[in-house]
Amino acid sequence: MARKNVSPPEPDGPAAEPAEIYPSKPLFPIVGIGASAGGLAAFEAFFSGMPADKDPGMAFILVQHLAPDHKSILTDLIRRYTRMEVFEVIDGVEVQPNCAYIIPPNCDMAFLNGTLHLLEPAAPRGQRLPIDFFFRSLAQDQHELAICIVLSGTGSDGTMGLRAIKGEGGMAMAQNPESTEYDGMPRSAINTGMVDYVLSAADMPAQLIAYAVHAFGRPQRPASVPEPKTESELKKVFVILRAQTGHDFSLYKPSTVQRRIGRRMAVHQIKRLDGYVKFLQQTPPEVEALFRDLLIGVTNFFRDPLTFAALETTIIPRLFADKPSGSTVRVWICGCSTGEEAYSIAILLQEHVETLKQHFTMQLFATDIDKQAIDQARKGFFPGSIAADITPERLARFFTQESDGKTWRIHKGIRDLLVFSEQDVIKDPPFSKLDLISCRNLLIYMGGELQKKVIPLFHYALNPGGFLLLGTSETVGEFSTLFTTIERKQKLYQRKDDGYSDRRMPVTTFLPAMTTPDAAPQQPLFRKAFPANTPLQELAERALLQQVVQAGILVNRQGDILYLHGRTGMYLEPATGSAANYNILKMAREGLRHDLPIALHRAASRNEIVCRSGLRVKTNGHFTTVNLSVSPVSARPEPVERGVSPALPESALFMVVLEEAPLQRDEMAGADPDRMQQPAESGGTSDTASRLATLQQELQAKDEYIQSASEELEASNEELKSANEELQSINEEMQSTNEELETSKEELQSVNEELATINAELQTKVLDLSRVNNDMNNLLAGTGIGTVFVDFQLRILRFTPGATRIINLILSDVGRSVAHFASNLIGYDSFVADLQSVLNTLIPKEVEVQTTDGDWFMMRMLPYRTTDNVIEGAVITFVNISEIKQTQEALRKVNDQLRMAVVVRDSHDAVVLQDLEGCIMAWNPAAVRMYGWSEAEALERNIGELIPEGLREADIERVQQLSRKKLLEPYRTQRLAKDGSAVDVWLTATALLNEVGEVYAIATTERASGVE
Repeated sequence: MARKNVSPPEPDGPAAEPAEIYPSKPLFPIVGIGASAGGLAAFEAFFSGMPADKDPGMAFILVQHLAPDHKSILTDLIRRYTRMEVFEVIDGVEVQPNCAYIIPPNCDMAFLNGTLHLLEPAAPRGQRLPIDFFFRSLAQDQHELAICIVLSGTGSDGTMGLRAIKGEGGMAMAQNPESTEYDGMPRSAINTGMVDYVLSAADMPAQLIAYAVHAFGRPQRPASVPEPKTESELKKVFVILRAQTGHDFSLYKPSTVQRRIGRRMAVHQIKRLDGYVKFLQQTPPEVEALFRDLLIGVTNFFRDPLTFAALETTIIPRLFADKPSGSTVRVWICGCSTGEEAYSIAILLQEHVETLKQHFTMQLFATDIDKQAIDQARKGFFPGSIAADITPERLARFFTQESDGKTWRIHKGIRDLLVFSEQDVIKDPPFSKLDLISCRNLLIYMGGELQKKVIPLFHYALNPGGFLLLGTSETVGEFSTLFTTIERKQKLYQRKDDGYSDRRMPVTTFLPAMTTPDAAPQQPLFRKAFPANTPLQELAERALLQQVVQAGILVNRQGDILYLHGRTGMYLEPATGSAANYNILKMAREGLRHDLPIALHRAASRNEIVCRSGLRVKTNGHFTTVNLSVSPVSARPEPVERGVSPALPESALFMVVLEEAPLQRDEMAGADPDRMQQPAESGGTSDTASRLATLQQELQAKDEYIQSASEELEASNEELKSANEELQSINEEMQSTNEELETSKEELQSVNEELATINAELQTKVLDLSRVNNDMNNLLAGTGIGTVFVDFQLRILRFTPGATRIINLILSDVGRSVAHFASNLIGYDSFVADLQSVLNTLIPKEVEVQTTDGDWFMMRMLPYRTTDNVIEGAVITFVNISEIKQTQEALRKVNDQLRMAVVVRDSHDAVVLQDLEGCIMAWNPAAVRMYGWSEAEALERNIGELIPEGLREADIERVQQLSRKKLLEPYRTQRLAKDGSAVDVWLTATALLNEVGEVYAIATTERASGVE
């Protein structure tokens, strides 16, 4: 298994339980929730979906991109949607279950031993990744108890932290991109292939609680001693995995495998292992999901800085120390995951080679069994969160930011150094003749038997003196005889050069035999001497090339030498000037300087083979006859029929072949020396001399033309070179400007996210204020209390409809002074003076006032105080007290009548009240005593029944006089008692008048005539 983990898995024994290792750590799940822009709505939806009748049994920690200079109201907003207690984090707070904790602004937050710690952000604003920072610390501290949720937001913050949590056996959720306001963060998380659930925010709580109940709701048995039936079911899982993926996990550490399987069972709420086996058989995608979980790759650039520092300063310089310029350095990164570590090593090698100022060929092989990870590594795209692991200098030099502003891609020059391939280190042949092998955090997943096979395999693959880099929790174990320890703490080893290593044991000694039914028979060892895809023709041509003695030079159109073959010193010599670039036109010896440029130019322009024979080249003081040919080089030459000139594809490379012309030995052997010495005839000699002179003149003209053309060409080249340097300088300036703009773009993007968060909070606050304002308006309107708000200058700020009955106000009067308006109050002219006095003395004032309509109001003037106890004006209220006034008047009248009733009741004279018809309306106790009639009996009678018949008419006439408002003097008369006797009385009659002066009743006071 070629994957990585940020920390070693726990040992197989019971000591691996978190409660025993970290007794102070919480034993309940910790849920980290990350969000950015649009996160407020997602938070509300999430907590609204929590059950209202029970506690979830876990803690929630919210991390959001917040503006560093703005106080967040997120804590108050979350409290509305959950029954849990909600806190803004303070440094060192201990996390409790069934509580929610909110990160404060301008802080990074870490989790350690059950407590939250706040740190000052190290990265500048715009490059901070608080979600990744927290998720990583949560993974390192809580392991399988860690749960992460990625909600709405832009960018890729949270992706690397999610990888870390998955690597520790935790669970990951992401919001469905279709339900988000900004889908950047959820999509980046989903693209890792490690998210367990993709749901809307409202649907997450139910699934989260179901997972927690299944995964943590029952005690876990030690995984080191599986039951026999469990072991049998595990083997079935391994069989299903091997059948579908081709990889055997049966020799990996049982504790690691069982934890991963248990986590997948918790995801699907499957209680028994045999049920999960059936689920695997019926659900092929779940087999792939389990395979991915077993291959969780947690890696990042320059992980473990101390290790990479040791690699950079101690190992890499030694890789090049004994190698001549032009040699090859070979490196194998085993278990490369998505390529971060492989690219990190490539960057270190490239930086060191540049300091040497020599040419070296670097071959880096990065392998993994995860095809998806290999494909991702080849592309070289990484989320923006890698900026936290790479220095700004390296980020600017080796990476390019994509147009979306959220992704970085490593430069093509670094990508070209690496060859990514899918390989299983357990069963596939290894690379060989390597200078360095990096295999970090792979062996910790393997059982002892596998480790005993892999370590010798690494020894076999390394060159003598080669280096091995392992993870911080890995060692070579019992194979210390094969490796020397260089850095014990950083796990750096060197291959020992002893007899064992010289024998180069075959690879099959270390690799296990494949016993699967469909395994192909093993090939003979000589078949593996060359890669299977190497053509036999290429091997034969390579062997024949070693026997060719002609000098061959591979050049480009400008004549720059790219490759040399054979002995070329007879035809080329170093030119005066810089040795940085070798050019065949400048290095050509006398005799080639004229024909070689012409031949190269013709071959390039016509794309055909050009030959020149019989050239006399000056070599070491004498001339050698040479044949020259220049031919275009095609990457894919196509076969042609015999006798037909090939139509060569246009090429940018050309092969220059120089061959010494053979001597005409037969002709020289048959010639007569004496005859050769005879002088030629004089005529022939003359013609030959003339012809020779003509040719020399033509040749000299051509030489001058070529020389002139060459000089012009050189001048043009110099101008082009100068222009190229200027363009290069401009390009560097543009690149620098572009980098500055990208940095500004990142900062603006971060500020935009913070503003989006603030905007969401403010929108919620505006809605709250609008709701409160509506409630206040309805409250004031419902009470009917007239209210006027004024400032220090007595300008009207606001008023209620009830106030318009007292002061003539309309809506457009807001902002005008209250002193400019006439009131409807009667007899109250000190309104403005009293109001100014209240503002000056801050002493409230109450006055009862009456309007022209006759209504009474209680006017109160109070200072207007803010929540900070600052006076900003005054409030005038008018409470209608008309009913109170009416009640007071009625009460006064009743009191007056009550006092009169007491007088009547306690009087010794009989007091009788009758209406104008004579009906008795009142009958006091003295009348009862005098006449014997009870009050009830008297009220049922008419006064005429109590007057003797002889006096009745005269008495009634006297009463009629009173009704006509005439005065009636007291007079003597008689009244009939209950027993029928006549009682002599002195009678005083008085007319009772109403408010309009009309008589409505007559009161009589009757005293017995014998009483003084």
